[in-house]
Formats: sequence, C-alpha cells, structure tokens
Amino acid sequence: MSRHPEVKWAQREDTVFITILLADSKDAKVTLEPEGVLSYSATAGSDNNSYELKLELFDKVNVEESKINKGARSTFCVLEKADKVWWKKLLRGDGKTPHFVKVDWDKWVDEDDEGDAPSGANNMDMGGMDFSKFGGMGGMPGMEGLGGMGGMPGMGGMGGMPGMGGMGMPGMGGMEGLGDDLDDSDDEGEIVAPEVVGVKEANTKETPATTST
Repeated sequence: MSRHPEVKWAQREDTVFITILLADSKDAKVTLEPEGVLSYSATAGSDNNSYELKLELFDKVNVEESKINKGARSTFCVLEKADKVWWKKLLRGDGKTPHFVKVDWDKWVDEDDEGDAPSGANNMDMGGMDFSKFGGMGGMPGMEGLGGMGGMPGMGGMGGMPGMGGMGMPGMGGMEGLGDDLDDSDDEGEIVAPEVVGVKEANTKETPATTST
C-alpha cells in the first residue's frame, strides 16, 4: 500500500512553491500537466516503502516555464501559473485539504505584502539549488528542453560510433572533466529530468530480408 509524503506549499502572484519531503528517496518520478496535475512517486526506507502523490492544483500551470530540483531529502518545484492571480488554496474542489499538505511558512507571503518579497526561483535564496525545467527537453519530439541532447535523431555530435559522432568513442574523447563534476555533486543538488506527459515511444519495425530467386 502506497503512502503519502509530506507536502509544503507557498505562492506568489505568478508562481507556486511546492516542496515534497521524503528522506532517502529513491527512483523519484515527477510529472506535471498543463491542467494543473502534479504526480509524484518514489520509494524510501530500508523496506523500500512506496510513496505516491497526485495533486490536482487550483488552476492551470505553464509546464515549459516551471522548474524542479530533486535531492535525497526533498523535491522542490517552482510552478509557473498560467494566469497571474492569487490562488485561494493549493488544491481545487470543495473537499478538505489532506492532512499531509501544509503551508510552508518559511516561504509564505500575504498578498498585500508581495511587493516586498522576492518572486520566483531566481530571486529567492534557494541554498545553491540547481534547477531543471519540466518542459523544454529538446532533441526529441515531445521532450523539449533536456539540455545537451540536441542533435537527435542520429545523435549527431557524439562521434566515434556510427551515427554518434562527437563523443570520441573509442577513447571517450571529449568527456574529460566528467568525473570532477560528479565529485562535486551533493544530495541537494542532484538534478533529474522529470517525466514529461505526452511522450510516446517510437515503435520500430524490422523489415524482413527478402531473397531473390
């Protein structure tokens, strides 16, 4: 049976901040839909307990401009509202707010005081977090913005193997310094590109060989 992680939220006129708290999380997957549906799943604990979450947000969001940071202890989302208006609450509907959804008082600002408060991930103190975008996984249809993956199909620019020019294989040329980047990472700065709703895997068909008589 799946459990629910704790969720904390705050907002500005143009953005919503959502923090999903789950220590030692593994295989975290996050999806965001334009209609305002945020889904999350992960495992945690020595028994690999399953955690799931589906939030039907108060209003629509701009997936392409929304950002995410995944760490070992939490997942932090900065969601861009489709319309720049203050939400009455986080979730749509008339039901009672779930017990695991709470206000993030560290980031909360009243509407009347917004002019004195920073807005958006770029203007707030995020403790050195690095963000990736929910949208904009370019290079493949439906995966706009996974920076650095341009050139697909064909994987142009990765060279050394047929159709993979540029990576210097064999010899792995052009990958020098990769180890340094990995060594400098920490549990709060790990960025994993979230799943993008609507991506379909291409079906490949093998053409049977024909023999002439």
